[in-house]
Amino acid sequence: MAEKLSSKAAIELEDKYGAHNYHPLAVVLSKGDGAKVWDVEGKEYFDFLSAYSAVNQGHCHPKIVDAMVEQAKTLTLTSRAFYSDAWGVYEKFVTEYFGYDKVLPMNTGAEGDETALKLCRRWAYDKKGIETDKAKIIVCADNFHGRTITVISMSTDPESKTGFGPYTPGFVVIPYNDLDALAKELEDPNVAGFLVEPIQGEAGVVVPHEGYLRKAFEMCKEKNVLFIADEVQTGIARTGKLLACDHEGVRPDVLILGKALSGGVYPVSAVLADDEVMLTIKPGQHGSTFGGNPVAAKVAIAALEVVKEEGLAAKAQKMGEIFRSEIEKIDSEMIELVRGKGLLNAVVIKPKNGKTAMDVCIKMAENGLLAKPTHDHIIRFVPPLVISEEQLMEAVGIIKETILSFE
Repeated sequence: MAEKLSSKAAIELEDKYGAHNYHPLAVVLSKGDGAKVWDVEGKEYFDFLSAYSAVNQGHCHPKIVDAMVEQAKTLTLTSRAFYSDAWGVYEKFVTEYFGYDKVLPMNTGAEGDETALKLCRRWAYDKKGIETDKAKIIVCADNFHGRTITVISMSTDPESKTGFGPYTPGFVVIPYNDLDALAKELEDPNVAGFLVEPIQGEAGVVVPHEGYLRKAFEMCKEKNVLFIADEVQTGIARTGKLLACDHEGVRPDVLILGKALSGGVYPVSAVLADDEVMLTIKPGQHGSTFGGNPVAAKVAIAALEVVKEEGLAAKAQKMGEIFRSEIEKIDSEMIELVRGKGLLNAVVIKPKNGKTAMDVCIKMAENGLLAKPTHDHIIRFVPPLVISEEQLMEAVGIIKETILSFE
């Protein structure tokens, strides 16, 4: 058996042989179970990032892992050139689970967004009657929909966008949570869709005003514009409902899912829509070698069954309320604001004595809790939804101890 790597050796390998497109905390993880992970030296941590909400069902959930292993022993990949005995069963399951006519399978969230954009444009030309190549899609400032060229073309984050042009045209950027700006752009008859995150995760868990999504949806309906919800991070029970849009009773015309659709054990994403939209894409016009493979089908069914069987949406709602209440009790000038919904939460950090959000995260890791800053001054706190109340309170204690150590 090969000797186990030390943290130092593992970090050196990544630094030497891997692209430098991430800046991770200096923690090398080798095991996960439920709401906890362990590094190569055996130190235990609470995971409060959950792979950006991919492991809502907890690390290595036995039901999901078993589904993957069992299918992998039988048939892993056919490509969609042929039918498989797993895929149709999943298609029926997932469309009934979320209430749509059809599903188009992909692997990653970014691919899901790209798929939704193609569907929207094709619908615009075939159904709405917009002149070819004239369709526009409204997006929001500070959005995060992935890292592809087309997706960064709609980004307002200089770090994501600068130096990668020329950019894909056809996007109109408006402020998030601004219905007046949306109304103005919807007057353009060439607008085909509005792509929005129900809560902006990467921007720092920015929660819009109550009623924003409902009104935006109604405004889109009035103008025959598709309401496209990117629920890759907010979906699958994370915010206290199955979908974040459910908080306002909104059923998107196009729904994008990923991350926790597989419980974090396998890349699975999906775009759901009704026939009027989905059937505008014809054979040969879109696809993916791995999208819709048998392992993905079995894994996603198991992952979604776990969400219902374990009541994870209701649990996220309850635990989120406890978490925000407890964090707000911490008496520290560093805590400027606590916000979130369900177990998708963030703390805005006010630097003190030269110490920033990154310093807080480094110290929390030393104390046994993993989280990561976004935009330098915001820390996301996103634990697996299977976390118990006892574990949550223990984690809150670590956060409190860490922040107060900077006083």
